[in-house]
Amino acid sequence: MSVFLLKAQQNVAYFASGCFWCVEAIFETVEGVVDAQSGYCGGQVLNPTYAQICSGQTGHAETVKVTFRPNKVTYKELLEIFFDSHDPTTLNQQGPDKGTQYRSAVFYANETQRTDASQYINQLEKRKTFVTITTTIEKMTKFYPAEKYHQDFVKNNPYHPYVQSVSKPRKLKFLKKRKNP
Repeated sequence: MSVFLLKAQQNVAYFASGCFWCVEAIFETVEGVVDAQSGYCGGQVLNPTYAQICSGQTGHAETVKVTFRPNKVTYKELLEIFFDSHDPTTLNQQGPDKGTQYRSAVFYANETQRTDASQYINQLEKRKTFVTITTTIEKMTKFYPAEKYHQDFVKNNPYHPYVQSVSKPRKLKFLKKRKNP
């Protein structure tokens, strides 16, 4: 099969739900996900750095670009994974991380993704799955990959204190929830 044909069978989704180290590690466990890349979306500064993002002044959110094969995992399934893997009721916070850069957001790449995200949130609200959902649905305008040391951080730094106390427990909680819905 040609490289062109393989690329044509891939789609991209963008999710923000706290520290991108955690989010990337979770999406990497999903069958059909080809790649999960940490980066920044939703802000006003061109080519932002991690230090700028941490200030909370750029408007960006730590985001993961998820490249997936829709014949293995659908966008709607990715939305379910996104909501199952974090607390969408905490405004600008996940665990110990606080600030707009840690907001819960779906960055849609096209109108179908926007509609699917909106409908999924409506379903969660009707089922009363969560008290109040603070997740925003924002148009994806530009994704800036994070610095190289952020990529595959959990995999490359399994004994880092943050990974041990936040990333690993969050991932394990997600995996347990998915195994026993």
